[in-house]
Amino acid sequence: MRVLVAISRIFVGVLFIISGFIKLNDPLGFSYKLQEYFSVDVLNIPALEPYALGISILVVVFEVVLGVFLLIGYKPKFTVWSLLLMIVFFTFLTFYSAYFDKVKDCGCFGDALKLTPWESFTKDLVLLIFILILFVGLKYIHPVFGKLQTTIFALLSFILSLWFGFHVLEHLPAIDFRAYKIGNNISEGMTIPEDAPKPIQEYSWTFNLNGENKVFKTNGSYPKVDGDYVSVETKVIQEGYQPPIYDFSIESEDGDLTAQFLNEDKLIVVVSYSLEHIERNGALKLKALQDEARRHGYKIIGLTASGEDAKQHIKETYNIDFEFYLCDEKALKTVVRSNPGVLELDKGTIKQKVHWNDIEDLKF
Repeated sequence: MRVLVAISRIFVGVLFIISGFIKLNDPLGFSYKLQEYFSVDVLNIPALEPYALGISILVVVFEVVLGVFLLIGYKPKFTVWSLLLMIVFFTFLTFYSAYFDKVKDCGCFGDALKLTPWESFTKDLVLLIFILILFVGLKYIHPVFGKLQTTIFALLSFILSLWFGFHVLEHLPAIDFRAYKIGNNISEGMTIPEDAPKPIQEYSWTFNLNGENKVFKTNGSYPKVDGDYVSVETKVIQEGYQPPIYDFSIESEDGDLTAQFLNEDKLIVVVSYSLEHIERNGALKLKALQDEARRHGYKIIGLTASGEDAKQHIKETYNIDFEFYLCDEKALKTVVRSNPGVLELDKGTIKQKVHWNDIEDLKF
């Protein structure tokens, strides 16, 4: 039991720290995932959606801190009970998502590692087993250092985790795991290779034969059945290849302008998924950004999911005249974790990306 506890302690502690740090690196992204869980279609508790960011920070800081507590042996009883309650809750959540096919990616490891719902549930089950070993062998968990040093390490882990979480919120994630990181080309990210795997679907055809409904399954072809057609249902057996970027576009009333703008060699893109909720201090910097970009020969455009009224209001309020084009809200939230955020593109390649707090750091 002593050996099992030691192994479990290292495994659980390290995994909680890694998982928590990845989410702490991008708490805004994790808050979007929580909003998805809180939505009417999933857990049906939309009252919590406005508090998703606060909950996100508390959860991921607690996750990192518990991992550190376990490794250094700080307050073992509190730590193991907290780990147990947390993993029971997450196991229920991932099972619910997997069984009812509600959320495609749990966000356990942010954008660094995508897990299917059933993979997430399996991961949580394994963790639950290791934490139960810790629970049973609680008496074998002892502090690694003296009481004072252990307390100092515990306090530092909390302070540093909290500071790091707020730091990346005020700037951008320290490590960008998304397809829109600096150096990536958006056009290339949208490309599907010719030899890419195609999705495999199963078709369930219902026919009425002599007053009785019978189901015939095919891979898509219409079955040769001597009966009356009733309905058909499809089920994805195997997902096909999905490019890293699949929902990005630049549209206007004139049509799709994505290819045109991704071919520009000096382009500044202001991203605001919602102009109605744009940060005022960030919006106040757009006039100076617009003038500076044009002075250096750059074209400047905006991308938003907001409507015409909001676009016009922003232009008049902040004295800007560059055009805002339409893009999917979810895609814009993925492009940059800031509202507004700014990108420099060179023929579709992301050269610079900054939070509105760091607009002055752009190099033209």
